[in-house]
Amino acid sequence: MTASSKSPAELAAKVVPNKTMQITWLGEQRYLGVSASGHQLLIDNSPVKIGVSPMEALLGALATCTAYDVVEIMNKRRTPLSHYRIEVEGERAQSDPKRYTRITVRHIAAGAGVSEEQLVRAAALSHEKYCSVAASLSSEIVVEARLGEASELG
Repeated sequence: MTASSKSPAELAAKVVPNKTMQITWLGEQRYLGVSASGHQLLIDNSPVKIGVSPMEALLGALATCTAYDVVEIMNKRRTPLSHYRIEVEGERAQSDPKRYTRITVRHIAAGAGVSEEQLVRAAALSHEKYCSVAASLSSEIVVEARLGEASELG
């Protein structure tokens, strides 16, 4: 069956649903993000921080995305990890918008039968094929800004 002759159900099965998050300003430079599933994330760039900054959240998203992949890949290869940590460091441009110019992701892992070669391969597969955050960071993303109505603030 060719791509053009697939049924609507088959085509719909390939569609990945959009992710959404609602962000509410809490004062100063503090924001609460709530996902569609109800999970919360505190983003904070206030002088006295009680949450991560937006740029730290981006590093965390990349690290946990690749960690998920690496753990799954190692489990599928029947070499599960007993300990695993990722250290991620971002270098930023000096001028606005001070984007990340380089991100280093360091995988530190151990487990019975786990070799350095296997870990390197799992990390490479994550970064090059599976991690949607890594793919998003290395692609052109269209960001569209729209305005809502003040009455929606309720």
